[in-house]
Amino acid sequence: MTRVAAIDCGTNSIRLLIADVERGRLTDVVRTLEIVRLGQGVDRTGRFAADALERTLAVTRRYAELCREHGVERLRFVATSATRDAANRDDFLGQVREILGVEPEVIDGREEAELSFTGALSALDPADRDEGMRLVVDLGGGSTELVLGDSHPVSAVSMDVGSVRLTERHSPGDPMSEAEMDALAGDVRSALEEAGRVVDLAAASVVLGVAGTVTTITAHALRLPGYDPVAINGTRLPLDAVLAACDELVRMPREQRAALPYLVEGRVDVLPAGAVIWAEVLRWVRDLTEASGHPLTDVLTSEHDILDGVALALE
Repeated sequence: MTRVAAIDCGTNSIRLLIADVERGRLTDVVRTLEIVRLGQGVDRTGRFAADALERTLAVTRRYAELCREHGVERLRFVATSATRDAANRDDFLGQVREILGVEPEVIDGREEAELSFTGALSALDPADRDEGMRLVVDLGGGSTELVLGDSHPVSAVSMDVGSVRLTERHSPGDPMSEAEMDALAGDVRSALEEAGRVVDLAAASVVLGVAGTVTTITAHALRLPGYDPVAINGTRLPLDAVLAACDELVRMPREQRAALPYLVEGRVDVLPAGAVIWAEVLRWVRDLTEASGHPLTDVLTSEHDILDGVALALE
């Protein structure tokens, strides 16, 4: 058994998993998340903002201390969409290297997708393991990864649409207007059309959604009294129920969203764009699978994703 730590530095959040790994299975020791919005303004400026860097590095220092306290033997730090896009990423990565004492990695979209696939499948209930080709959708702040496979990835693609990126690009009102919804949805459909040249989305037997936007929408569909990872993980919902939850959240005023008991504060402003992305992905796959004779009828949610995939790779 080895004690490992995985840090996933995304566009909106930075997450830490400290776990004991043995024979391809993880036992959590610490699993935590902070919303830091590292990707603030990156879609517009191509650079990290100074205050975003300060927030992210402060949390990285806290994570380093947690790793020392818990006797971590192996550590991996991966950065994704925002860091891929930022011209001043070397300054950020140099400071991360000093704090953690390991070489931070900026992984490409394909590796991000494959790690998400591994992580998502790692905690599936045995009843959900033999469903043919799965499409894992990792909906992040800067990008959305699509990866198709059975027990292993077959094809993967990263789309430059994410909840933070599209919120900043379109600056939707409160609540979002129909015209704004259409503009965001148009970006997603354009990305899906390109993605379909790489990944055969019509081949999906089941869609498995991961990451904070998806799990929050699932919590809303379930009407949970608070954010409950155990209740969310492995949930299978009718497609229509997920689409209805997306529509409600897109049309909900900010004040009402902020009062939802399962919504992390730092997601309040970007959740509507995330809900548009999730709904468009699901509708697109539904239409393709209907045309292929095996329509998508329900959707799975996993609390396990790239963070778990990174940790498992450290065994």
